[in-house]
Amino acid sequence: MKSFYLKPKLFSALKNYSKEQFVKDLIAGVIVAIIALPLSIALALASGVEPACGIYTAIAAGFFVSLLGGSRVQIAGPTAAFATIVAGIVATQGMDGLFIATIMAGILLILMGVFKLGSLIRFIPNTITTGFTAGIAVTIFIGQIKDFLGLTYGSGVKPVETIEKIEANIGAIGSFSWQALVVGLVCLAILIFYPKIEKKIPPSLIAVVVGALMVAFIPSFDSGVYTIGDLYTIPTGLPKMDFASMDLSLEKMLAVLPNAFTIAILAGIESLLSCVVADSMIDSKHNSNAELAAQGVANIASVLFGGIPATGAIARTAANIKNGGRTPIAGMVHSVVLLLVLLFLMPYASLIPMPAIAAILFVVAYNMSEWRKFKNICKTAPAIDIIIMVTTFVLTVVFDLVVAIVVGMLIVCAVNLIKKLWRKDK
Repeated sequence: MKSFYLKPKLFSALKNYSKEQFVKDLIAGVIVAIIALPLSIALALASGVEPACGIYTAIAAGFFVSLLGGSRVQIAGPTAAFATIVAGIVATQGMDGLFIATIMAGILLILMGVFKLGSLIRFIPNTITTGFTAGIAVTIFIGQIKDFLGLTYGSGVKPVETIEKIEANIGAIGSFSWQALVVGLVCLAILIFYPKIEKKIPPSLIAVVVGALMVAFIPSFDSGVYTIGDLYTIPTGLPKMDFASMDLSLEKMLAVLPNAFTIAILAGIESLLSCVVADSMIDSKHNSNAELAAQGVANIASVLFGGIPATGAIARTAANIKNGGRTPIAGMVHSVVLLLVLLFLMPYASLIPMPAIAAILFVVAYNMSEWRKFKNICKTAPAIDIIIMVTTFVLTVVFDLVVAIVVGMLIVCAVNLIKKLWRKDK
């Protein structure tokens, strides 16, 4: 096993594993689970699926990435990067399409690891990743305006694309709820200012608790604010998958094939970026091929368990490190804690107000936008790099990530070919 190139980090991490490190991993795992709980629910709703799907994803994907992955400290689960992709697949191809696309993406990720393609991810230009990341942030932000303002769409209005959501929001502005806005603003203020006062308790947890208390105990808010329970059914216990009723036809597989490639590429990029960040924080080195294979297994496990696509989560990984997690045991503890929440505490999620979820996703969108990096590239990079980044950004917002990445890479390839021919002529 020593020379096996897909060897999980768990094996080396458990050498000389001490009781003291187990206590640190245990504490870190519990804290990360507390952070992941409201985020997982919020990201599931942003993805157009049931809130419990986010918990299912964090449990299954988080466990298998820690068990088989190439990083000592990676925490996996639902992330904002996938929200718009998943929402688009669900809207056009249904949950069957999402299931098939994620299974196919998982297989692709495993093959990428087996064939040692981990190092090829770095050839995707920074301008493309910056462009589509900023684009995803904008689409998430726009998608949450409805719940933040308490808008109610008319019968039959189910916008999928970002432009459609803008039009729907404008059309529904007459249904604006000041109660929803107040709850959203209070939660947003907590998310922004609470970390400056106290850093031990996750601000997202404080925000959802305060929001729920406002709706429950302030009389004027009980009718003007939707909660998760008003809009969704909160299941109890383990998920029940009905595979017999799914459309697993070849036609459906071909229809979602481009989405499968997108999920695989994005999962690979996000997970390896998270690993690089983690390496710099703990002075370690990840195994990129093992990480890709683990992400593949984790995505397959996630949808089999009722979840959605997953990848390494940079914020949760950083939280794991800052709280003492140094081995994959912390990530496995995080999954076990979330499983206990699913089994015994999930009904309480129905009390969370939708404006609180919107506020959390506003902050997620802001943090992932990397607007300073975007601005710096616009100021200092060559014109062609700026064009590639802005094109990818606009296409992500107006169309989708599949179109954005394909067009972005075609422009990069065309530019490189022109440069090569130019040098040859000289």
